[in-house]
Amino acid sequence: MRTKRCSNVASETDEMFGFRSGSDFTFDEFQRYAYTFKESYFGIQDAKEGSNAGETKKKTWKPSVEDIEGEYWRIVEQPTDEVEVYYGADLETGVFGSGFPKALSVVTGNDSDQYAMSGWNLNHFPRLPGSVLSFKINSSPMVYVEMCFSSFCWLVEDHHLYSLFPNWGDPKVCYGVSGSHAPALERAMRKHLPNLFEEQPHLLNELVTQLSPSVLKSEGVPLHRAVQHSGEFVLTFPRAYHSGFNCGFNCAEAVNVAPVDWLEHGQNAVELYSKQCRKTSTSHGKFLLGSAREAVQALWELSVLGKKTTRNMSWQSVCGKDGMLTRAVKTRVRMLEERLDSLPICLKPQKMERDFDLNNGRECFSCFYDLHLLAARCKCSSDRFSCLKHAKLFCSCDINHRYVLQLHTINELNMLVEALEGRSEAIIWASEDTTDMHTTRLDHESGMFHKRIKSCDPRET
Repeated sequence: MRTKRCSNVASETDEMFGFRSGSDFTFDEFQRYAYTFKESYFGIQDAKEGSNAGETKKKTWKPSVEDIEGEYWRIVEQPTDEVEVYYGADLETGVFGSGFPKALSVVTGNDSDQYAMSGWNLNHFPRLPGSVLSFKINSSPMVYVEMCFSSFCWLVEDHHLYSLFPNWGDPKVCYGVSGSHAPALERAMRKHLPNLFEEQPHLLNELVTQLSPSVLKSEGVPLHRAVQHSGEFVLTFPRAYHSGFNCGFNCAEAVNVAPVDWLEHGQNAVELYSKQCRKTSTSHGKFLLGSAREAVQALWELSVLGKKTTRNMSWQSVCGKDGMLTRAVKTRVRMLEERLDSLPICLKPQKMERDFDLNNGRECFSCFYDLHLLAARCKCSSDRFSCLKHAKLFCSCDINHRYVLQLHTINELNMLVEALEGRSEAIIWASEDTTDMHTTRLDHESGMFHKRIKSCDPRET
């Protein structure tokens, strides 16, 4: 496995804030290296004690978690020399294997069968019923092989997803700040590390910045601490900052998960990413529509077929006028509607092709916003798109050459919202072909009005 080197000093290379490519190790080689380092660093040795029989026996002294924690923060806050450790990070389970058995490799009758089929198996966890990541093909866990002092610096999961990670081996010390206090942490980081943030304004996205819990507490940031022992799981919540370090050789495996309540947090994440011009790693729009379609199908089976399955009842619980899925879809629809209404230029609406982002996600050329539902385009370019906020910056072509691609019209999306709210006619309409809603024609009699982009003077630019 390829490792990273973690250093307490900044580097002048491209990897300038403390992480550099390390050496190659086998698992056994890394384990021996980790043991040797810890024994050498802390002077771990056998001490002789007297016994009642007058003989001697050996008692091994080992540093406590608190001893290691104190030394770790001394190194970070008051570095007097360079301390370098290795960290096998982001190792793909498809290449290096998983600590959990996979169902395809299980022989019936084996004692490991219960673990292969368990919901706590990280190979299955992202795709459990109710997880919107079940609509994503690749959501495999990552493996992390660590040693004493190897660190994970303050970070938030991509797209503000939940994350789950178990630990095997020596303890891991974890610190956490809830999502509601994330802005307070960011302000404290910028206040105490102004030079670093001046050089890299989005430094926190690089996952290389560590700041002591005592400093954050002095700034009024509520902080939680946990010592994760072998066999224990840690769950992080949306936009929760977390960091930590390891007390010795261990191995962790981590995966993201997204229950339906994540959709609201995911929407906030893509809006934040757009402001920061930060690339997305997945399509929130696909997850949102995928969830809505599954829910509508479940509502139809319940109302028409009377199928009260666990799956159907689960989807029903997040629907209704105040359901969390309904709210998430409604929020996105209102956002799209407002952006269409605010267009200062005349753009012709066109139906988005079914394979528009089938193989590759489409994103705004300027802010990288997810374009699964709506995109602006010009005839001058076949592979360049923008969100509606940056449609004016797209090109200098005549207005008549530009248009808006819509996966679904606004009134189709509003009908989908009504279906999620429980309106019978809307459920029947949406369930007939939820995968091809954009071919459906709605009219005044359906109770929905066709939403058109407002007209404007063709001379506007």
